[in-house]
Amino acid sequence: MKVEMVRLPPPVTKGKMSVEKAIYKRRSVRRYRSEPLSIAQVSQVLWSAQGITGRGGHRAVPSAGATYPLELFLLTGDGTVDSLEAGIYHYNVDSHSLSLHQRGDFRRELARAALDQGFIATAPIDIVVCALYQRTSYRYGKRGERYVHMEVGHVGENVHLQVLTLGMATVMVGAFEDDEVGKVLGLEAAIKPLYIMPVGKPI
Repeated sequence: MKVEMVRLPPPVTKGKMSVEKAIYKRRSVRRYRSEPLSIAQVSQVLWSAQGITGRGGHRAVPSAGATYPLELFLLTGDGTVDSLEAGIYHYNVDSHSLSLHQRGDFRRELARAALDQGFIATAPIDIVVCALYQRTSYRYGKRGERYVHMEVGHVGENVHLQVLTLGMATVMVGAFEDDEVGKVLGLEAAIKPLYIMPVGKPI
């Protein structure tokens, strides 16, 4: 099977809103406009979550022992992101690109797996943060699970602040059926979903 790759625009490292103002204005938002997002906006948000920020592969969030257990998946609908077809995409950190994981709009199925939280189905995109615990527990044993959960919290706050600077909004969703989300995404058994982040322009 041929893997379809989408190169993302390079991230920008200077914005118009200060960190202090973004922290002050941060809110959880569950209602979004239907207008599409640009591929540049999607690129910037994914970079803020797990992007490379320096030599040696350092990323936008700290990771215990640089074990990097997290994997990001992006769900889109028809016309919800300019120049991107409906599908489930995997974010490739090293190349700052997307690989088409499954073709089609699965936002409604994801919403059902998340206890029928309808705003997940209507947001232009949904980011699902997943973890491969073994990457961290191999080094730190049982305590590695705690480190993974710390890391996903770092990702959540980065995304929250980044989307705000781009005129968008999100909310952290942790209420869902793990196995059902795994089925929607077609995840391997060892990869566990931790966060769902719908993203769009607020109403």
